[in-house]
Amino acid sequence: MAKHAVLKAQILSEAVPYIQEYHDKIVVVKYGGNAMVNEVLIDNVINDVCLMNLVGIKVVLVHGGGPEISNALKRMHKESKFINGLRYTDEETIDIVQEVLAGKVNKNLVKRIHTHGNKAVGICGIDNMLLKAKKVDADVDLGYVGEIEDVNAEILVDLLDQGYIPVVASVGMDEEGHSYNINADTAAAAIASALKAENLVIVSDIPGLLRDREDEDSLIEAVTVDDVMELTKEGIIAGGMIPKVKCIVDALEEGIKKAVIIDGRIPHAILIEMFSNEGSGTMFTK
Repeated sequence: MAKHAVLKAQILSEAVPYIQEYHDKIVVVKYGGNAMVNEVLIDNVINDVCLMNLVGIKVVLVHGGGPEISNALKRMHKESKFINGLRYTDEETIDIVQEVLAGKVNKNLVKRIHTHGNKAVGICGIDNMLLKAKKVDADVDLGYVGEIEDVNAEILVDLLDQGYIPVVASVGMDEEGHSYNINADTAAAAIASALKAENLVIVSDIPGLLRDREDEDSLIEAVTVDDVMELTKEGIIAGGMIPKVKCIVDALEEGIKKAVIIDGRIPHAILIEMFSNEGSGTMFTK
């Protein structure tokens, strides 16, 4: 019993300088993909976010919800169609995306935060035109898939100053009132840039950036912006990792201090990254 108590005290002691470093700073956490499927892991992520808030860190939680969207489309007997890793989004699909992300997924995350004793407000990129978007410029028509033109972060600053955890669904809108499906990594990075966040934590279902995609032990622990071009040439940054890393690089260039891709399948991966000497996943710095 005494050994366990000493171990817990050591862990808390190790966390103190990190808590001091991040106190009253903004951290944007992006949560999505298959890491949102397992109930235990979802609870771990929410617990980590709430603990960060309780020790004085201003946390913005940005989420996607691809599996939930696919399930909703399946129930309507509508096929999920992907082009270059992006969901083709016609008029019917964008209505479903908006309903699922800004409704079911968003409010379930807000409920979980409240049950942990924290205050949260669920919003999406349409609210106060938080994410001003336009149709994505691509070689192939993707329908109502958007890219972000501007972030109106005023609503987030107000919520953070009042002690709330903003929970943001990655849906945007243009001046004409059209809704757009926004990649959640892109949304999180743009929000982190607008808020000049101390850290952007992307919770995924992979260990981080791997030198060999078939070998989870080949994790690259640290990457600078200058490394990215070479790693891309070598094919290490490839496929779906290219847009993920690009939005991280954009955010670093815009002034955030660092970003990290961590494995949401590991219990309390966010706390390991934020409050321990070990860290977790792949850290990106300028």
